[in-house]
Amino acid sequence: MSDPLPRPVLTVYRREGCHLCEEARSLLQAALEDRARRGEPTPRVREVDIDSDTDLHDRYYARIPVFSLDGAELDLVTSDRQVRTFLDRTLPGLA
Repeated sequence: MSDPLPRPVLTVYRREGCHLCEEARSLLQAALEDRARRGEPTPRVREVDIDSDTDLHDRYYARIPVFSLDGAELDLVTSDRQVRTFLDRTLPGLA
């Protein structure tokens, strides 16, 4: 019997007190719950505060919230459609 494939990690780059980041996190949670209900793969989520690292801050400050998964990035996440399209594009289609 083989082990299941490990779940990919989706990194959410954000800042404390960022209302867009909170909204993006809510959109992501809803999209992941919907995918799980349909039996589609879901990633593990790792949140990173860009203020914890100067390089991250410089790279992402004007672009947050940013989702990153397997080398693909989605900047300025503001809509449900963006989130769902990104997940469909970056996650494998088979459960």
